[in-house]
Amino acid sequence: MRVAASFKLLALLGATLWGPALAQEPAASAAPSAPATAATADEAFDTRVKTLEENVVDLKEKIYRSKARLLLLQETVLGGDVSTGARAVIIHKNEMGGSFELESVTYALDGAPIYTQVDEEGQTDLGKRELFEVFNGRIVPGQHQLAVRLVYRGNGYGVFSYLEGYKFKVQSSYTFNAEPGKTSTVHVVGFEQGGITTDLKDRPAVRYDVSMARETGRKAPPAAPPPVTRSTPE
Repeated sequence: MRVAASFKLLALLGATLWGPALAQEPAASAAPSAPATAATADEAFDTRVKTLEENVVDLKEKIYRSKARLLLLQETVLGGDVSTGARAVIIHKNEMGGSFELESVTYALDGAPIYTQVDEEGQTDLGKRELFEVFNGRIVPGQHQLAVRLVYRGNGYGVFSYLEGYKFKVQSSYTFNAEPGKTSTVHVVGFEQGGITTDLKDRPAVRYDVSMARETGRKAPPAAPPPVTRSTPE
């Protein structure tokens, strides 16, 4: 009995002395995990920042290359060799009557904008100018496409007062040939087609009068007249 009691007493003392120490070991071993987690998060952040910086640098290089290609394309389309190139002169002519006032005009040559002017409030002389130059420069010989967009504002009075507030759009394109050593002059004419019986909304139209001359001033035969383009009321 005394032996058994002694064993029980030793077991109780062992549990009292060693129990807290064993319970603290997992906490002590788990303590280093917090710094490890923080280090992993910092590494992930640094990796993302580095990747973002590399993407920015790559994007800048692409933008630079795109600008270089655009400049080269612009020089090729609108420039060309001066000694063997051609010249284009584009002139806008307004033959519309008083019922239509030019509000905006947009020109593009081979897809590149070359002239834009807007006068929605009537504060400029756009609607009063009968003739103005749109483009005058060298181009490469060959086929070129001219795109035109005109917007007219109704200027009604008297029995035609209903035109006030109406807008009429004319969109058209024309392809002309530029020959080496020659100047192609394109008059883009906004005019009223039809007669007295033609509805006002069907009158705005565009035609192209094209002539060609050598650099010495000798004119070549004019090009064949293109079809007339009708307007589309808004």
